[in-house]
Amino acid sequence: MEAHVLAWITQYGYIAIFCLLILGIVGLPVPDETLLTFSGYLIYRGQFAAPLTFVAAFAGSACGISISFWLGRTFGLTLVHRYGKYVRLREDHINRAHKFFERAGHWSLTFGYFIPGVRHFTAYAAGIAEVRAPIFALFAYSGAALWVTAFLTLGYLLGDRWHAVEKEIHHYMLAIAGGAAILLVAFLVWRWTRRQGSAR
Repeated sequence: MEAHVLAWITQYGYIAIFCLLILGIVGLPVPDETLLTFSGYLIYRGQFAAPLTFVAAFAGSACGISISFWLGRTFGLTLVHRYGKYVRLREDHINRAHKFFERAGHWSLTFGYFIPGVRHFTAYAAGIAEVRAPIFALFAYSGAALWVTAFLTLGYLLGDRWHAVEKEIHHYMLAIAGGAAILLVAFLVWRWTRRQGSAR
């Protein structure tokens, strides 16, 4: 898949960046970070213009996450109400999602881009939690700008070494995501244990 993505970017340029990032953010198996880092490398080579590359990448990311948000908002609650009982998903889970996004969940829209797998689901969750569109746009689009800038800059600065280093960075990101997931589970277990103790 990666080889095809890089070939499409080389051949079709900015439109390929835009379309592939839409598909990647929605959840299809597109190597988003590799795509962006390679695009930064092409800026370094002088084959792409930095402003146009940023606009294409940002627009693709913003459109992709907006589609995910719309899908979550349009179909998420319907699916939960109709099929939630079969997977032990109840109305109070939806209420918890609302409260989570009211407290700190908005920031997951911003920084979730940097954690593999997370950015594909935060917008769906925000849509199901009925986060207001202006708030969603503020946090999600800010995250898209930061993410795109970071990886385009990385590819530009690494130059001809972009591919070797990018693979190592991807491994580190996976490790960080795994560590964050473990910490989150530990926190939830600790909070549940504390509540059980208070209830006695």
